[in-house]
Amino acid sequence: MAQVRSRAEALPRLQALIVARHGRILVEHRFRGPALDRPVNIKSASKSVLSALAGIAIGRGVLEGPGQKIAPILRVDIPAGADPRIERIEIGHLLSMQAGLGRTSGPNYGAWVASPNWVRYALSRPFEDEPGGAMLYSTGSSHLLSAVLTRASGRSTHALAQQWLAAPLGIAIPEWPRDPQGIYFGGNDMLMSPRALLRFGELYRQDGVLNGRRILPEGWVAESWRPRTTSPWSGNPYGYGWFSQRAGVHQVHFAWGYGGQMLFIVPDLELTVVMISDPSPHPRAESHVPALSALLSEGIVPAAEKGAAPPP
Repeated sequence: MAQVRSRAEALPRLQALIVARHGRILVEHRFRGPALDRPVNIKSASKSVLSALAGIAIGRGVLEGPGQKIAPILRVDIPAGADPRIERIEIGHLLSMQAGLGRTSGPNYGAWVASPNWVRYALSRPFEDEPGGAMLYSTGSSHLLSAVLTRASGRSTHALAQQWLAAPLGIAIPEWPRDPQGIYFGGNDMLMSPRALLRFGELYRQDGVLNGRRILPEGWVAESWRPRTTSPWSGNPYGYGWFSQRAGVHQVHFAWGYGGQMLFIVPDLELTVVMISDPSPHPRAESHVPALSALLSEGIVPAAEKGAAPPP
């Protein structure tokens, strides 16, 4: 792994790298930026954490399941005269970015977060596809899921994250921004340290069980990783808050936050990798995230392939 570390250190925006195999940390290095125990903004990798909360909510009976309709829960914010297709949007559509509603990400993001009611604004977007149709990546859809969790449970998304993830994982998830109505931002700006993100990744690598305790419902990891649509930009399959790609012969599932906040899991190698980057704004057509994927596929995965057999 020495060559991996040297290659990682040469990436000027990469701040931290943690590599664990079979649950044992092989590389844990801060090149620059915050300490490894300091919570940082994981950007849209928050969507993978939100997916975990949705899964736990389903397992606990707070939500009925991915097929549950969101309109009855969010009725108060559905605009008068709304497109009737809004009644067909399901929780699973929010998780897989298939709600059909016009995007609030990209060029529409500024107007959305400047609006007085983020939930109502997201629900008022014109339909660009049918519910369950093409992938329309939109943080508004994730925020609707945060609102669903809040209203169905009667508790804030942060409170749920504290009880359902932070406490059992032994990590810190500090408060993060909220919308004007006090709903925690769904799908962006969550705060987790690199070490905490690794622990979250280990939970998924071990099928929702950590230290012998089941935290995610049985089968939720497989459901989250099962491709349901495809990114129109990268071509990567997308499940419930998780992207997938290949690294040689290996399947990789990953959480992806703007600017290079990455959590990679390679199940058949029992490999979990965290990469935290400087998220300062850069042009969209930049090479940093592809360089991180190359570091994984050309450096970390081959090194793992050559590594020792799993411990007894």
